[in-house]
Amino acid sequence: MGLKEKLSQRYAESYLKKYGDRITQAQGKVLSVKIQEKSILWIFHKLTVTVVVKPDRSRNVTKCLYRKNRWFKKPEFMNLSQGHSVVVQGVKGKKGKGNSELIEVMNIFNLTTKKQLVPVEGGDAIKKLQKAQKVKYR
Repeated sequence: MGLKEKLSQRYAESYLKKYGDRITQAQGKVLSVKIQEKSILWIFHKLTVTVVVKPDRSRNVTKCLYRKNRWFKKPEFMNLSQGHSVVVQGVKGKKGKGNSELIEVMNIFNLTTKKQLVPVEGGDAIKKLQKAQKVKYR
């Protein structure tokens, strides 16, 4: 095992140790998307996106928050519209805090347009999710 592999393995283990019980995902239809962009002195750009997802065959809704800060360039976000089928991967807030039900987004898979917020090596994962979703509705 090379040095690069050892570092990536240690990083993954420490991440799972820290956030393991809070990692979650939500799959369903998008109810609303709210995008807020703010720039400070044309140098520092902030992007805050709030996505409300209604899970499949459920009455409740899940609120997801994506934040990105960037120097000099504006951060970009994928095209999401109401009614798109998505899988949101993220971390739940800490228990006892005000945002314990909020999911901080790490990645979004848009199953309608077959796009990802952060490209992942395993592109076959989206195809498997779509097949599972089609079988579920039959």
